[in-house]
Amino acid sequence: MGVRATIKINVNDNIYLRDPEQTQLGKKIISKSIDLIDELGFEDFTFKKLANQISSTEASIYRYFENKHNLLVYLLVWYWSWLEYQIDYQTNNIEDTEKQLKIAIRIIAESLSSHSESHFPHINEAALHRIVVSESSKTYYTKSVDDENKFGFFHSYKSLCKKVANMIKAYNSDYPYAHALTSTMLESAHQQIFFSQHLPSLTELKCADSETSEIIHYLDQLIFRQIQK
Repeated sequence: MGVRATIKINVNDNIYLRDPEQTQLGKKIISKSIDLIDELGFEDFTFKKLANQISSTEASIYRYFENKHNLLVYLLVWYWSWLEYQIDYQTNNIEDTEKQLKIAIRIIAESLSSHSESHFPHINEAALHRIVVSESSKTYYTKSVDDENKFGFFHSYKSLCKKVANMIKAYNSDYPYAHALTSTMLESAHQQIFFSQHLPSLTELKCADSETSEIIHYLDQLIFRQIQK
């Protein structure tokens, strides 16, 4: 069951010029950018096309985001932050470290729309998950990654990684590669879905948007076979 209280997802203010959550236009920019990137792909997505979708101007979008890369980073940061919130919420009051890890793995593997009723009417969480699967690596495989890291662009991703790594350490404090295993699992969760849907000869997994049991089973094995005491 989802949380009924009002939830605010915090995004590093270095990523945007004006907080899109504070205005109706900003929320429309976020909503329609998710739809367009999901439909067209990041390469073919432009602010001109987005402006046409929201019946506004490119200049109005540039008041919120310096470029489309920062807009993509914003979407991914929002996603990772919401993911971490869901892990916190669903593992609250669970002391069994194996159960905690299994819950975290399931949440990471699934679309956020599978976890609860949406608290964000302007966010298509299923479409955002597809963007994460296909586009997330483009946020940090760039020449500017070091500078952006200094400004905290990837704090939410690193925070999520640290949270799961701490669960691994709680399960087996002697395992020496908790962060490396966690980041490998996070990347694999999306890479294997992408391969299954687009380059199927690279994986044995069959991962439809609404059927994630196989990827969850794979990630369980990836984690627990490494960290068994």
